[in-house]
Amino acid sequence: MPKKIENVGCPYCGVCCDDLVVTVSDDGKKILEVENACAIGNQIFHHATGGERVKLPRLRQPDGTYKDISYDEAVDYAAKVLYNAKKPLIYGFGSTNCEGMAAAAKVAERAGAVLDNCASICHGSSFLAIFDNGYPSCTLGETKNRADVIVYWGANPAHAHPRHMSRYSIFPRGFFTGKGHKSRKIIVIDPRHTDTAQVADIYLQVKQGHDYDLFNAFRTAIRGHEIPAEVAGIKREQILEVANIMKKARFGTIFYGMGLCHSDGRNHNVDIAISLTRDLNDHTKWTIMAMRGHYNITGPGAVWSWQYGYPYCLDLTKKDIAHMNPGETSSVDLAMRDEVDAFINIGTDAGAHFPIEAVKHLRKHPWITIDPNICMASEISDLHIPVGIVGVEVPGIVYRMDNVPIQYRKVIDPPEGVISDEELFERIHKRLSELDAEEAAKGPAKAAPAGVRAEE
Repeated sequence: MPKKIENVGCPYCGVCCDDLVVTVSDDGKKILEVENACAIGNQIFHHATGGERVKLPRLRQPDGTYKDISYDEAVDYAAKVLYNAKKPLIYGFGSTNCEGMAAAAKVAERAGAVLDNCASICHGSSFLAIFDNGYPSCTLGETKNRADVIVYWGANPAHAHPRHMSRYSIFPRGFFTGKGHKSRKIIVIDPRHTDTAQVADIYLQVKQGHDYDLFNAFRTAIRGHEIPAEVAGIKREQILEVANIMKKARFGTIFYGMGLCHSDGRNHNVDIAISLTRDLNDHTKWTIMAMRGHYNITGPGAVWSWQYGYPYCLDLTKKDIAHMNPGETSSVDLAMRDEVDAFINIGTDAGAHFPIEAVKHLRKHPWITIDPNICMASEISDLHIPVGIVGVEVPGIVYRMDNVPIQYRKVIDPPEGVISDEELFERIHKRLSELDAEEAAKGPAKAAPAGVRAEE
């Protein structure tokens, strides 16, 4: 008889919906139905038992084809690549659990690698602003129960976080917001008239690249000073109207997205957004929150900050001494300067997301992809190691976009023989330790590089 599993977490976006109901077949091997998930989350669950899954590591051959190898052989290959590299880079972690991130950090420290996550190319600038200016934030539950004014700035959750509006911001009935969307004022600020803007009470079409100017105008208006007749394409009357709504709010939250982090100003946009939030707190209660993308991209920031004191761009080339300097130790910058001589891509797709010049430099050296799925990165790798899907086949802790940890559970077993990220990194760490011991027994000189390269 099919079995229903309730309160399952979704392995898609940073909202981390944990109210899914998954029906699995009576033998526990096939997912039959997923309730409450968005279309993308639903597809992730059904993909797990699809026929296209890779079930063994694949090693690139000299003729460019892939050959299936065992996990022992893959672990040995990965360990030797890391051991012989002078400056390896381990990057990704958008779709792994915190246990896997901690295990990867052990490997990076042992190998003397640079350890980085997807924030390096998305919300990394938020970290810089938060370091400078603090983070007056809250939980999504507080927003749901208290917020009567919501601002989405440079974010389009209708596409990127499909259930954010229905679970936490616009539509749900909260403890102090019993009338749902009728008890809230929704403001969307974006250069594009997005689908999120369709449900807004007020939409401000800020001129592209002028977010900082508009933040400054709001701060000036809230402090009671004069502002120009038009700022960043927005009329003075509209700015004063929104500023007045913000000041009179009982509780407000600014959700900001990549529109601030990836436009002119970057961390300075986030910095002044935080300053605006602090200004508003002189009048009422306001909070701010980054719309984090992958479902556990908040995780590495939490795990590595606890382990090393830094959330991303960790240079561990001195092994037990951590160093962080975005621009110098960030993945794309390292790749563009061709400073990396081995690359491990895990739980993300650097092949699709990095600039092509960075990918070309990385491809000169051994490239290993660790991912349950086939993606652009896996298809240009020297070695592709499949692992279990966290939240579907592997349990573990993930951090929601509001820094709340959630225990994910598994609903089915992974394909026979497929291991988790955590187990894979533990085995690579063990093999690295063995190589260190073997080399110590022989003498100080290292062995020649053992990475197998495809013919160009």
